[in-house]
Amino acid sequence: MTVLDETYTLAGGVEIPKLGLGTWFIDDDKAADAVRAAVEAGYRNLDTAQAYGNERGVGEGVRTCGVPRAELFVSTKLAAEIKDYDRAVEAIDGSLEKLGIDYVDLMLIHSPQPWDDFRGGDYARGNREAWRALEDAHRAGRIRSIGVSNFERHDLENIAQDATVAPQVNQLLVHAGNTPSELLAYCESQEILVEAYSPIAHGAILDNARVRGMAEKYGVSVPQLCIRYTLQLGTVSLPKTANPAHMRSNAEVDFEISGADMDVLRDLDDVDYGEHTVFPVYSGR
Repeated sequence: MTVLDETYTLAGGVEIPKLGLGTWFIDDDKAADAVRAAVEAGYRNLDTAQAYGNERGVGEGVRTCGVPRAELFVSTKLAAEIKDYDRAVEAIDGSLEKLGIDYVDLMLIHSPQPWDDFRGGDYARGNREAWRALEDAHRAGRIRSIGVSNFERHDLENIAQDATVAPQVNQLLVHAGNTPSELLAYCESQEILVEAYSPIAHGAILDNARVRGMAEKYGVSVPQLCIRYTLQLGTVSLPKTANPAHMRSNAEVDFEISGADMDVLRDLDDVDYGEHTVFPVYSGR
């Protein structure tokens, strides 16, 4: 048994594999091949989003990978700009149509604010409206689990005001060098499972001397150490790659980081995202 066989159980009772494939920056025409390669390597958790522009390709990979749909966990995300009920309903239909599947296992609100106003204005009512659309699709069996992404505590508390189904997932930027411990603890207290995207800091951590030294100590690569770190935090880890060799390597994380080394990684705060700071999630806002 490897990490690819391990799962968490969401608050609604649905099982989700602990390690998944992130598909941000994988072009639509390459996404099907990436999904098929990941499934062949043993992955069953596949993550996409309307904003990635590759739902069609991911869906093709899901349908043609040779593994029954029921054995796969497919996630997508409602575009961050959609903050009303009617557009959310339309977008949910659009995702299912592009993916070419009858249901998704998880759908998230991608961000509490549109990307061009990330951490900006007040979209509280719009988020509650979008959430109501997700709840209705969940009730209809078109979405097995519902959640959010990039939501802070006050954003989660806003959803909770009117929710009939509490968020089951919060997908967050979590990696060595960016560990939002208070938010992680709050999510755990609310039975909200955290998914860690960019567990390798979008590549920014690869040249960190302290992390490289620790990886050498364990006889693993920096990506393997970073993925293991997020798993030991109790999160789902979603490393992104289209490279089959990297997919296999990313899953070879059956080792244990000591408590002392977990503390070192948790306390890191010197990751420089470089050119990627143009993206809101890496901007420090």
